[in-house]
Amino acid sequence: MRQAGTYSGILSGGISGRTGPHLLPLARIKKIMKKSGDDVKMISGEAPIVFSKACELFIEELTQRSWMVTMQGKRRTLNKEDVASAVAATDIFDFLLNLVSESDRSGVDATDHPLEMDALIRS
Repeated sequence: MRQAGTYSGILSGGISGRTGPHLLPLARIKKIMKKSGDDVKMISGEAPIVFSKACELFIEELTQRSWMVTMQGKRRTLNKEDVASAVAATDIFDFLLNLVSESDRSGVDATDHPLEMDALIRS
């Protein structure tokens, strides 16, 4: 199993020891993890830290690819169409295609897709 190096700061907790400076709120991540299923009851203290870093890396990667689309369009403002284009052009983001599709989802009932319904409720 691959282990995080000391440079990554994941296991060492960054600057301030165990908790470290996280860009995403660990309590919110833990809450989302607990909501993911009835089987999830106990979550170690380190798991939300790893998820936080994974989310940061995911956001950075998607933003960089979206920004490339923005620059190709000779614009300086990243918009949702740029994100949708980046998702469509990148195989690893195929799981997001139904969330960023170009169609307005006419005729699609959000209750058919619980994750989409959850996203609609939060927004």
